[in-house]
Amino acid sequence: MCVQTFEKSDRLANEKVFKDPVHDYVHVRHQLILDLIDTREVQRLRRIKQLGTSQFTFHGAEHSRFSHSLGVYELTRRIVDMFERNYPDDWDPSMRLVTLCAALLHDVGHGPFSHTFEKIFETDHEAITTDIILSEETEVNAILKRVSLDFPNQVASVITKEHSNPQVIQLISSQIDADRMDYLQRDAFFTGATYGAFDLSRILRVIRPYKDGIAFQYQGLHAVEDYIVSRFQMYMQVYFHPASRGMEVTLDRLLYRAKQLYHDGTLYPLFPLLDPFFKEEATLDDYLKLDDGVLQTAIILWTDSDDAFLSELSSMFLNRKPLKSVTFEKGKDEEIVEILRDIVGKLSYDKELYTLTNSSSDLPYDYKLKSKTPIQLMHSDGTLVEISTVSAIVKSLSGILHGDHRLFVPKEFLERDKANINMFQEEYDAFQHYIKNGAITHPKD
Repeated sequence: MCVQTFEKSDRLANEKVFKDPVHDYVHVRHQLILDLIDTREVQRLRRIKQLGTSQFTFHGAEHSRFSHSLGVYELTRRIVDMFERNYPDDWDPSMRLVTLCAALLHDVGHGPFSHTFEKIFETDHEAITTDIILSEETEVNAILKRVSLDFPNQVASVITKEHSNPQVIQLISSQIDADRMDYLQRDAFFTGATYGAFDLSRILRVIRPYKDGIAFQYQGLHAVEDYIVSRFQMYMQVYFHPASRGMEVTLDRLLYRAKQLYHDGTLYPLFPLLDPFFKEEATLDDYLKLDDGVLQTAIILWTDSDDAFLSELSSMFLNRKPLKSVTFEKGKDEEIVEILRDIVGKLSYDKELYTLTNSSSDLPYDYKLKSKTPIQLMHSDGTLVEISTVSAIVKSLSGILHGDHRLFVPKEFLERDKANINMFQEEYDAFQHYIKNGAITHPKD
């Protein structure tokens, strides 16, 4: 059975809907999609928050990767439906199912506090996403094989950007795709930020396929500009917020300490679900047992650890007492950064556990990127123009890394508690001297 024949026979007699706070309704018209949503691998995403440590800064940011995945699916469905209605000569309808499945499953490999966990335990959510799709042990794989034995490979090739159809890849992963459009609007909604609000309906109106990928009608220029500016503002004001990064660094250091203790044979209490990751022997099944609750339970147990450092760092994370930061100029201030770290290390703090540098940077848009296709605008005669050549706004943001570099330290070095002002006066004064008179002159958070 070919994909198109399966797609027609797989249609539900009555479509199902999920009520969504961002897109109103998520429409499901295929039994295949409904069954994928019900798999244990996709349902696990309900237990993983989309924004990780940002929830400690923006208290409304409690939404899950599950809701984001449904949102990406819904935007992709709307786009594909419009392509089939308006551009039948430029869009291959046999690509419908593979595109919708890739949209739904694009984040299925994410774990708890994904990026921090990945750094400490050397995992890769994109590789795990592919493993989930291709592994014969998963429910996702079994359902995809109902289309054809090769269909899981087709879906995985979209995730790895190896699919033969560039339109499908660019709908899921490009500089303006269904993934980014959903998370910007969804994250803005739940954080309460207005930065991520852009004219989504207009973009969905002007998006169109052409033989080499996806373009936007020229008259949609300002809507695309608005999207790029919104993306820039969300990264600067939400994703790179210093308090969220302070919580991320605190989590990083406590996991690092737990891993140290495990390899020394002194981690207590042990937490069996994390053992395979400490041993670097984790299987896909081990990974699929992880969620935010698992990691947070381990951290709760570690607050009673015999190791004072692990106990304190765990308590700091659970009770939102993050390390604080100052900014520094990379390539210039490294020597002073090391002096400041040494000052912290002179006290009862462990230098490696209570200080860490963290860099965050983002390209709002770049027409030079080889890994991401430039945004193309299409004139009425079919000719294309790259957006930064006709938009001063986009050109001003293009090709420039935005972000900063921060040194995180215990808050006592930046926020003096009057009750213990004399506890380490000499070290505090030395630290402040370099902050005020050295190369590092930026204020704290």
